[in-house]
Amino acid sequence: MSDHGNFYMGDSYIVLQTTSSKGGSYLYDIHFWIGKDTSQDEAGTAAIKTVELDAVLGGRAVQHRELQCHESDKFLSYFKPCIVPLEGGIASGFRKPEEEEFETRLYVCRGKRAVRLKQVPFARSSLNHDDVFILDSQNKIYQFNGANSNIQERAKALEVIQFLKEKYHEGTCNVAIVDDGKLDTESDSGEFWVVFGGFAPLGKKVTSEDDVVPETTPAKLYSITDGEVEHVEGELSKGLLENNTCYLLDCGAEVFVWVGRATQVEDRKAASRVAEDFIAGKNRPKTTRITHVIQGYETTSFKSNFDSWPAGSTAPVEEGRGKVAAWLKQQGGGVKGMNKSTPVNEEVPPLLEGGGKMEVWCIDGSAKTLLPKEDIGKFYSGDCYIVLYTYHSGDRKEDYFLCCWIGKDSIEEDQKTAATLANTMFNSLKGRPVQGRVFEGKEPPQFIALFQPMFVLKGGLSTGYKESIADKGLKDETYTADCVALFRISGTSVHNNKALQVDAVATSLNSTESFLLQSGSSMFIWHGKESTYEQQQLAAKVAEFLKPGVALKHAKEGTESSAFWSALGGKQSYTSKKSSSETVRDPHLFTFSLKKGVEEVYNFSQDDLLTEDILILDTHAEVFVWVGQSVDTKEKQDVFEIGQKYIDMAACLEGLSPNVPLYKVPEGNEPCFFTTFFSWDSTRATVQGNSFQKKVALLFGATHSVEDRSNGNQSGPTQRASALAALSSAFNPSSESKTSAPRPASTSSQGSQRAAAVAALSSVLTAEKKKQSPDTSPRKSTSSTSAITSPPPEAKSEVDPSEAEDSQGVTEANETDVVSETNEDDSEPKQEIEQDEDASEGTQNTFSYEQLKAKSENPVTGIDFKRRESYLSEEEFQTIFGMEKEEFYKLPKWKQDIQKKKVDLF
Repeated sequence: MSDHGNFYMGDSYIVLQTTSSKGGSYLYDIHFWIGKDTSQDEAGTAAIKTVELDAVLGGRAVQHRELQCHESDKFLSYFKPCIVPLEGGIASGFRKPEEEEFETRLYVCRGKRAVRLKQVPFARSSLNHDDVFILDSQNKIYQFNGANSNIQERAKALEVIQFLKEKYHEGTCNVAIVDDGKLDTESDSGEFWVVFGGFAPLGKKVTSEDDVVPETTPAKLYSITDGEVEHVEGELSKGLLENNTCYLLDCGAEVFVWVGRATQVEDRKAASRVAEDFIAGKNRPKTTRITHVIQGYETTSFKSNFDSWPAGSTAPVEEGRGKVAAWLKQQGGGVKGMNKSTPVNEEVPPLLEGGGKMEVWCIDGSAKTLLPKEDIGKFYSGDCYIVLYTYHSGDRKEDYFLCCWIGKDSIEEDQKTAATLANTMFNSLKGRPVQGRVFEGKEPPQFIALFQPMFVLKGGLSTGYKESIADKGLKDETYTADCVALFRISGTSVHNNKALQVDAVATSLNSTESFLLQSGSSMFIWHGKESTYEQQQLAAKVAEFLKPGVALKHAKEGTESSAFWSALGGKQSYTSKKSSSETVRDPHLFTFSLKKGVEEVYNFSQDDLLTEDILILDTHAEVFVWVGQSVDTKEKQDVFEIGQKYIDMAACLEGLSPNVPLYKVPEGNEPCFFTTFFSWDSTRATVQGNSFQKKVALLFGATHSVEDRSNGNQSGPTQRASALAALSSAFNPSSESKTSAPRPASTSSQGSQRAAAVAALSSVLTAEKKKQSPDTSPRKSTSSTSAITSPPPEAKSEVDPSEAEDSQGVTEANETDVVSETNEDDSEPKQEIEQDEDASEGTQNTFSYEQLKAKSENPVTGIDFKRRESYLSEEEFQTIFGMEKEEFYKLPKWKQDIQKKKVDLF
């Protein structure tokens, strides 16, 4: 939709975000956005209608109040790269903007991931050394990087410029980057300062109301009764919250309204008004957040204010789903699959490439012992191991998977030794391996798949383990080749096949699995009635691994011999229940910093992996700590401690297993089982530099990193200098044109700020462009030079002495010497290439769904079998997947794979 992301200042909006989780349920977030010119009545109506919509959704949506310029990161993540508010309103008393004459506008751009773009007066006094600014003129967009501005905000501003270029300039205008403190009249820097009436020292940043950051305070709980709040005494605990009451949790920077499930709709509406009044009464700044959470659907940020959050019963997933579908249909909308549960198929996750070199060491005291090849795959519960797998991934050089396996009965000394020695190996390999820590019973698929077969044995071989059980007076149950041992065979595929030694008694059996019983020289394979063929095959493989050439005795459930029961100590009853699988959760990405702790990144993508940061990816089955190349060395050393702190917190609040696998993933060496959670572009991952330099290269190409000054024009500096000197008194009217899209709003003073172009500068630029030859000029020759609008003459006042003093302390930005520019010459070839690619894609052969299926009776040949779906016609693709190809390829790769598996195109 062309209006997507357009918000008029005179209106209020309600935005419903419906997310289909991996578990098959739907999650709802309702945001009501209030423009700065919205009437009080409209704002109040938006709040009330939000509560009513939540009731229709079954009373389980999280509600967010969003004030213009103070929107939450989650809300802004729906409208990447940013929101540009428009003046006026729709169907209101405010003027709806029509096609209007172009006006040069100045914006300040803030935010490392969620961008808040704010228009400021078009005047030199608006600039400062601490922020990133975007000057949007008719033929060129400038990015001004304050000397003290954040590298990551500079990178994000480039995305905003690309957005403005496409939306308001039809993708044809030029782009220039100007660094604070670098004045060169022969560069874009000179042109930039001309627009502001010439260069002058910048003043200090002036703090406005929008810059006030609310202070986070210790949480206080209040009950809401009859429109009044009353402080609830005592330490915060989940038990204080009663399901027939609404509560207000004041955290200073954010205020939560907690709504019990037994409360009435009218009580919930009243609670919204109480929260508004509470903030006003406390004289809190506008940036104070208000978030409504429903009992059973609390957010992590809410639960984190409590010492712990015991798992409780959550409302049924299906509750309200029928009403939601009916309501959306009535409103002309809908959610695909709303009336049926989403089937949860077993996923085959991406695994490491085979054929690599495997090395395994067992820890014993302060040393490690390399296992012989025939013992690789055997893990004793009382021991710790270090696994190093060296392999080749695509065209890259050698990759490494380095992992510690921790047995459940291993001693603490061995665990510490394993971690220390693994770190030494990591450093010796120059920090390139993906380093993991895996606990017994929580082995991830890519770990299990490396060992065929993998099995876990009772007892241990290390000296420390032997001494430990002796000190405790326990019997040594370590597996030997002649003992009685029972193995449970679980899994159905290479990524989950595992043999686990269990107690050799009949009660350990299960009708849904296969078991291997070793008794002296005899080896029995027992098949439960509901066991799979794959389990039976694995049982035979494990037997051959343990005792090569042994004669196997098969025993189907119900046909066992007396010798079988005798080895197990007699026949007893056993279960036939299938072991429950772990809850499937959606992945979440978090930033980590020593100052702010953990903050979630919503609707994340590969772009959010900034090289200066540490990020935590929690898939619930695994936790990854991604480490950017530019992260401080000390922080890199503390990665596992950071990951463990996160796990401890998530275990208390989200029910995460304390023994979840934990990985350290260095930037540039991301494994396939990490990248699957992103729409991963491997070429982006190889770009070098800081966040800003990477973004320049990705958006404009490496050739734009340095401006081409070899134009052979020696008179240019003198002529431009003369033009700059004349700017203080001479301005001519500017030419005007219309844009192809509604322009963002002007400030109240902009009518007087439209300025004329500088005649002297215009003639100089025109003359220079005519002199430039096609071979040496980086710009495309044009028949005329459009004027650059300037601020009004009154903006060019005498420089304040304090400003001059302040400017002397400004240092040049060390991060980059970039002064880059995109132009029509550079963009045209790129467009041609893209058209060629599109053309070739359009002529690609298409095949029927029946031919493309993985289990087709008439399979097609000569195609890329990893992209079967791409050979479907547009019509059949829409029928099979319920969406267009473009929409499908915007999904994360793991979601694409799930969809393809459902329709046998994987």
